[in-house]
Amino acid sequence: MRYVYGITSALLAGGTALALVTQSPVGAQVAQNEKSEMARVVPRAGAPESFADLVEQLQPAVVNISTKQEVTLGVRLNPFAGTREPITQEQQGGGSGFLISADGYIVTNNHVISGGPRGEAVNQVTVTLTNQKEYRATIVGRDAASDLALLKIDASGLPFVKFADSGTARVGDWVVAIGNPLGLGSTVTAGIISAVQRNIGQGGAYDRYIQTDTAINRGNSGGPLFDLEGNVVGINNMLISPVGANIGVNFAIPADAAIPVIDALRAGEKVQRGYLGIGIAPVDEDLAAALGLPKDRGEFIQRIEPGQAGEKAGLKRGDVVTKVNGKDVTPQQTLSYIVSNTKPGTRIPLEIIRDGKTMTIQTLVGTRPPEEELAGSNFDPEAEQAEPEDPTGAADKAIQEELGLSVQVVTPDIARAVGVDAGTKGLVIGAASASSDAGRKGLRRGDVILSANRTPVATSEALAKAVADAKKAGRDAVLLEILRRGGPSAFIAIRIK
Repeated sequence: MRYVYGITSALLAGGTALALVTQSPVGAQVAQNEKSEMARVVPRAGAPESFADLVEQLQPAVVNISTKQEVTLGVRLNPFAGTREPITQEQQGGGSGFLISADGYIVTNNHVISGGPRGEAVNQVTVTLTNQKEYRATIVGRDAASDLALLKIDASGLPFVKFADSGTARVGDWVVAIGNPLGLGSTVTAGIISAVQRNIGQGGAYDRYIQTDTAINRGNSGGPLFDLEGNVVGINNMLISPVGANIGVNFAIPADAAIPVIDALRAGEKVQRGYLGIGIAPVDEDLAAALGLPKDRGEFIQRIEPGQAGEKAGLKRGDVVTKVNGKDVTPQQTLSYIVSNTKPGTRIPLEIIRDGKTMTIQTLVGTRPPEEELAGSNFDPEAEQAEPEDPTGAADKAIQEELGLSVQVVTPDIARAVGVDAGTKGLVIGAASASSDAGRKGLRRGDVILSANRTPVATSEALAKAVADAKKAGRDAVLLEILRRGGPSAFIAIRIK
């Protein structure tokens, strides 16, 4: 190492000598790394001598989180009892978190304490401190959109840390991550901020991250990213890697984005986000050419949801929204990002282009519906889904076990997607098991169940009850009224398993 440093010093000395010979003319621009300029911004050591004192102070506030969950894998027949029994398996997971109060509130990622195919909360969460004390934690609240969750352990006098103002973070700042990567226990890594406000193309209210080259791996999720003052500048969230491990492209949720979510969860409130109720598409090269507009400027309105803020404001399909509340709409600053981060009930101007003419309209921002409701509005009847997913609720489980179907409530958006009247009440089939009587009789994704045994069914609980009542009456089948795109409803008798 001494030899390497010696060569480096020699090269730097040679460069300095050359600079003295080839001085720039008076008034000419100087290089960004000119020595006289750099002396004002780079400390003599060039980097902290050690992070040890900082880590010693912060490490006790960082916790390990482990989880357990019972997951249903399928159903098996008990030949002796003649009944069907669920096949379950215990799954384990975990990550990191950090204490934000002396009385045991802990911040982590939602995905750390979620499991199953639909992201339901795990059955058990255990928190381990650096002194190896273990606590059973309760889930105070979680928010899937921001991927944040708040836990609570029953303890007092605990070490905790505070959030930083992440808005002042700069590219090149030193940061330190503490967490539990790869099950190794408390581990410290350091690096710099590679980018701020990084848009990685996920869309929504929280597609802005702090990018860092600090080594982050599985198990670091939910752990803190500290600045050199010991404040939490970000919450480690994800990495991008072709090999599934750290390659120096890692992302943290900025503290400024996390604080309002955590405050809402702590107060027992739902996180509210702005919403216009429009379907949008980026103005890419082809769309820009068709409209005679510059590419990557604004977003094109594909769909208007009835009764939502966009329709009330007078937006129309084919409009291009170029500015929201004075902010340009670009691939880096998307319409959904700006609107989602606008408080519901706020009146804001929208600059749009309609038929080649620029105009401004005012809109009162609405409240974004729950994510599960939005997921339902994107129902694609043509999507391939050979078998039903593992159900979550008791009624859904009963329907899958007895009929081999997965269902969800029909909304006006789903009704339009499957080609039936928007006011239709019932349950849309998400998937039909090929081995079930329903599957063999041709029931498929997108069919709507209107009634069971001539009783309307608008919820999964109503359908499960109809099946249970049929079994109590000694019947082996249930009569379903099925509505399919382009035809009248028809009654089909489906055998109960």
